[in-house]
Amino acid sequence: MAVRINPSILAADFVNLERDIARIESADLVHVDVMDNHFVPNLTFGLQMVERLQDVSARPLDVHLMIDHVDRWAPDYARTGAYSVTFHAEATEHPVELARTLRGLGARAGIALKPGTDVEAYLPLLAEFDQVLVMTVEPGFGGQEFMLSTMPKLRRLRDAVDKSGADLWLQVDGGVDLRTISIARDAGADTFVAGSAVFRSGHPAEQIALLRAAAEAHGH
Repeated sequence: MAVRINPSILAADFVNLERDIARIESADLVHVDVMDNHFVPNLTFGLQMVERLQDVSARPLDVHLMIDHVDRWAPDYARTGAYSVTFHAEATEHPVELARTLRGLGARAGIALKPGTDVEAYLPLLAEFDQVLVMTVEPGFGGQEFMLSTMPKLRRLRDAVDKSGADLWLQVDGGVDLRTISIARDAGADTFVAGSAVFRSGHPAEQIALLRAAAEAHGH
């Protein structure tokens, strides 16, 4: 099972984003957290910023929408050429319809689950998605502590994905570092978002390599 490391630019220097993105060219994708100060209590990037990031990033964009009215806005992010667009289950009443729209626009469709959101209702729908993001912190801010309580949900998903044979990535986001990445890997994750662990180190490329090695040492 392949390992993907997607650094979150939420932890990068916003004034020097192009420089910081150039420092993570060894990553698989660049994780972009879009927050609207409504769905989560923080405000980050919007559509224009994602369009511009698309112009300067050597790696594909993995866009994570933590926004209300996601049915209205998510397709626009797919139209920027984003490789993957993930929306929150809690922000839409039509997850399958939205996923199909995103796929139709050429993006991978992801669905994200907050720590308190039960996964059972989404298990029969797995074939409609390309990625399921299990939030390992409450969404909104970087630098939070990894929530071990989310691991049973991840294991449940891994079991369902393996049984279905679906080509589905299982992503974790929040508190991922050299210690917790192996825990998430053992529980079934294959795609890892790390922000502070990559950018606050001062050596992003080195940290990406260390994270990748730590995850690969715990094959599922």
